[in-house]
Amino acid sequence: MFGCLVAGRLVQAAPQQVAEDKFVFDLPDYENINHVVVFMLGTVPFPDGMGGSVYFCYPDQSGMAVWQLLGFVTNEKPSAIFKISGLKSGKGSQHPFGAMNLPQTPTVAQIGISVELLENLAQQTPVASAAVSSVDSFTEFTQKMLDNFYNFASSFAVTQAQMTPNPSEAFIPANVVLKWYENFQRRLTQNPLFWKT
Repeated sequence: MFGCLVAGRLVQAAPQQVAEDKFVFDLPDYENINHVVVFMLGTVPFPDGMGGSVYFCYPDQSGMAVWQLLGFVTNEKPSAIFKISGLKSGKGSQHPFGAMNLPQTPTVAQIGISVELLENLAQQTPVASAAVSSVDSFTEFTQKMLDNFYNFASSFAVTQAQMTPNPSEAFIPANVVLKWYENFQRRLTQNPLFWKT
């Protein structure tokens, strides 16, 4: 029903079933893994109203299992990519694998999939750093730069009553900066490479 893929490794298409609704994949040498793709094989769909929450489990310094929610897969969203490289020092979260005694070794982590009601999945909060950004780094940088410029320029805004005449300074109305900011954002959303033309 599920598959797991790590770049440079063979696809794992046979998870270990540890309960009727729980599956795990072993990730040997997990310290060298940055991203994991979890996907449905397309052979067996989830039952109506069900989906799978995806967890990452790694052993802490004392060898105890630390589980962190990455996200979910459903019939409507049959695959997801998760960044796990920054999770290895985070805190654990509540998880459905708690009562199970899954073997842990210092160099092996696990991806766990728990089949649950869709309404339960919607109420869960994944670890923020597990989400892979859907925008490229240039677009993300540009957006941050725009936000920073607008915030910086806005911090100097004064009303006409607060202005003191100074012939050596030029003033730009704040609404002009805001209009430029909104226009640039719109164009960047439509075509991130518009500035090259």
